[in-house]
Amino acid sequence: MLSQPPLSLYVHLPWCVHKCPYCDFNSHALKGGVPEVAYVAALLSDLELDLPQVWGRPVQSIFIGGGTPSLFSAAAMAELMNGLRARLSLAPNAEITMEANPGTVEHDRFEGYLDAGINRISLGIQSFNDGHLKTLGRIHGGDEAKRAIDAVQRAGFERINLDLMWGLPDQSIGQAVSDVETALTFAPGHLSHYQLTIEANTVFAARPPELPDEDTLWGMQQACAERLTDAAFDPYEISAWCQPNQACQHNLNYWRFGDYVGIGAGAHGKITLPAEGRITRTRRRQIPTRYLAARAERAFIAEQHDLSAADRAFEFFLNQLRLAEPCPVSRFEARTGLTLDDIASPLARAVELGLMTQNDGHLIRTADGERCLNDLQALFLPS
Repeated sequence: MLSQPPLSLYVHLPWCVHKCPYCDFNSHALKGGVPEVAYVAALLSDLELDLPQVWGRPVQSIFIGGGTPSLFSAAAMAELMNGLRARLSLAPNAEITMEANPGTVEHDRFEGYLDAGINRISLGIQSFNDGHLKTLGRIHGGDEAKRAIDAVQRAGFERINLDLMWGLPDQSIGQAVSDVETALTFAPGHLSHYQLTIEANTVFAARPPELPDEDTLWGMQQACAERLTDAAFDPYEISAWCQPNQACQHNLNYWRFGDYVGIGAGAHGKITLPAEGRITRTRRRQIPTRYLAARAERAFIAEQHDLSAADRAFEFFLNQLRLAEPCPVSRFEARTGLTLDDIASPLARAVELGLMTQNDGHLIRTADGERCLNDLQALFLPS
């Protein structure tokens, strides 16, 4: 039977200094100043549209992403957080993450972000190698990245994530490991470690760079994994490593098929309504100017639809299978409203191929399932 999962909030701030050639997120190069006052007001009006569906439910985590949220001042972030607190019931010790880029932060702002209620910072480092950063179109250098990490720590943040990318053009295995080594010198609690992939509708898709060959990519992945394991980091998700008790609670809620309200230009949301037997998805207007203009008529939502039974099963496994943890069958049933009988065929095929096992009330992704994750997820695609 369908039941209500934990609830999170995602807030999208869409502006960047410029668009990186690999980025396929809803981000837009800034022209002029950031319209902080208007955008924060729009975000709060947007949130009010979803309040009737989530009224009284505690919010376990907030993630402020982009774009580049650190283009917004600490005062604007305080205004946003005050507005969110006035409209939502935040759980005690709720995790509140803000993304920041080293090239866009006046370092005395970090104290202000902490005062506003942000308690976790995710820094988009990508690499400490100046040449690789230039290729990626980043506006910061390696030394600036190090100064930004130091500034976040001096401001008093205890929960910090560093984003690193590997498989970069002209990157060697030694250089990939060197980025991990440099990150570890700052003793972060969490590392996101993503392979560079060429996404559609990006500059790199139009003019693809030459990436390392498959053998080199495998060597990078293995060498970096060994170093992180030696440093007592746990690979709890396909691209995320953490120290004990430092997993990103917001992303865990996504991957476990929890609920989240999504506000801001292009933001997606998912709300479970057990009494109605529905799971509904929403998408906000994508272009920032159109999103801002939508406030006049409170017409922020560009698309809304309910998930079919087949879509629920696929989306559940698309997310859950990213995690290393065994998945309780009870979680699948509660968060989709389905039973194992509804997925008997693809589940049997996954087990037959050695990509999953079923044991003691849990579904478990095998080592082969991790290596062939896309193939495993595809087994649950709707017919």
